[in-house]
Amino acid sequence: QCKLELVVGSPASCMDLELYSTQEELLGRLDCDEALLGSYPVTDGCRIHVIDRSGARIGEYEDVSQVEKYQITDSDYDKRPESLRSFLRQRQWGRFDTEGAQQRAAEQQQRQAQEAAVAATIPLGARCQVRVPGQPCKRATVMYVGQTDFKPGYWVGVRYDEPLGKHDGSVGGRRYFECQPKYGAFVKPQSVTPGDFPEEDYGLDD
Repeated sequence: QCKLELVVGSPASCMDLELYSTQEELLGRLDCDEALLGSYPVTDGCRIHVIDRSGARIGEYEDVSQVEKYQITDSDYDKRPESLRSFLRQRQWGRFDTEGAQQRAAEQQQRQAQEAAVAATIPLGARCQVRVPGQPCKRATVMYVGQTDFKPGYWVGVRYDEPLGKHDGSVGGRRYFECQPKYGAFVKPQSVTPGDFPEEDYGLDD
């Protein structure tokens, strides 16, 4: 019964145990505290049923709104030396890492400045070659250059020569440019190389 406490949560002194067979037939009650389990007709597949006599109601603690809670104000919690917040503050981790946050913000600004500089060199309507890591090289026409609503930073909207894109120039309900479905895509400026890249003849008209 003491071992079953960890499984069912009922105190050993409040348990009534019943033994059932594999066919769910009652084989008897395990009501002798001094008897070993082997003294009962136990075989493989038998089930021990626990009856809780402690008076606890089923589902009593499932509705947490009925459970009295300990609440502490944010200011009182902030004063506790053994709290997680104090631990993070002492080691300057997470939101308390002001130096790291400033460094990450500076790096983000630098990346955006680099993206803006590269984007400024990509003219609208230019032919280009798109090289996205993990994807084959594609040829396209530049249709949009600038910032977008769906992700921060600078993006280049392209119209591929083949239906290798994801949309028709519209993303998230906003239209950035016009093209056929599955011909449009947005890529980072670093992936775009403007130049003399004529459309390749794949012989599809034949």
